[in-house]
Amino acid sequence: MNLRDFYAAVAEQKWLDGIADALQPAVRGFFDSLGPARRGIQNFLHGTWLGHPLHPVITDVPIGAWTTTLLLDALDDGEGDGGGRSGLRRAADASLALGLAGAVGSAVTGLTDWSETDATPRRVGVAHALLNSGATLLFAASLLSRRRGRRSAGRRLAVTGYLTACAAAYLGGELVSHEQIGVDHSSGRAMPERFTSVLPEAELPADKLKKVLFQGTPLLLVRRGGEIYALAETCAHLGGPLSEGKLDQECVVCPWHASTFELATGDVVRGPSAFPQPSLETRVRNGEIQVRMKRRG
Repeated sequence: MNLRDFYAAVAEQKWLDGIADALQPAVRGFFDSLGPARRGIQNFLHGTWLGHPLHPVITDVPIGAWTTTLLLDALDDGEGDGGGRSGLRRAADASLALGLAGAVGSAVTGLTDWSETDATPRRVGVAHALLNSGATLLFAASLLSRRRGRRSAGRRLAVTGYLTACAAAYLGGELVSHEQIGVDHSSGRAMPERFTSVLPEAELPADKLKKVLFQGTPLLLVRRGGEIYALAETCAHLGGPLSEGKLDQECVVCPWHASTFELATGDVVRGPSAFPQPSLETRVRNGEIQVRMKRRG
């Protein structure tokens, strides 16, 4: 069985849906209980302030730290407790503990992102989380064994934990590359570099979301407060159609997961999207609405 077969087998495990059905409402309920602080905390955990999902950034900490642990374990031949070898052991234990701290941050950010998924990604995300939880418990047991003087057992537990973490990392990679979770769904599409007519002005009513096309790329037009705004119509989070969403003051809200973007800039006001929407300049010429990508500088 190759790794793709492993992923397919995990994706078919229907029993994972039962865990997801219990866990997802619990995660959402926790954030709801935060009241006014909810938006800021979720935005931080999604990475909207970073312009990039925070979860994959944090995952580098435990993987890197635990890789260092295994390397230091390999350099320590296990003979004696003095001198450099004692230093190697202290360093190995410290990197292991650092990985455990990073695993907590990785779990919190991952759960936050996962709570906005459904279908196959939701199911595979549960398996990803279970494997990571198992790896974390194995490393925690490894640290405990080391501190009790059972270093050989601690090393074996660390190797087992690392292999488990690698399996979890593979599923996480498939969620990104195959399921397109955590990527910018609004990027890589044709956008007008010069002002191009996309709609007669008379066909854009006030305070309505209007979808138009430029070379097959859907764009969103909104007339609000005497201004005409244009954004990429495909939500950067998971590809939701913004034209089917709703207006919220000077923002547009995605109908799928409620990512909220400023009409004037495309900036994220509320996640789960970590990516801003591409924003276009607009003008009216000869009764036609024309748009082009905003120029930097």
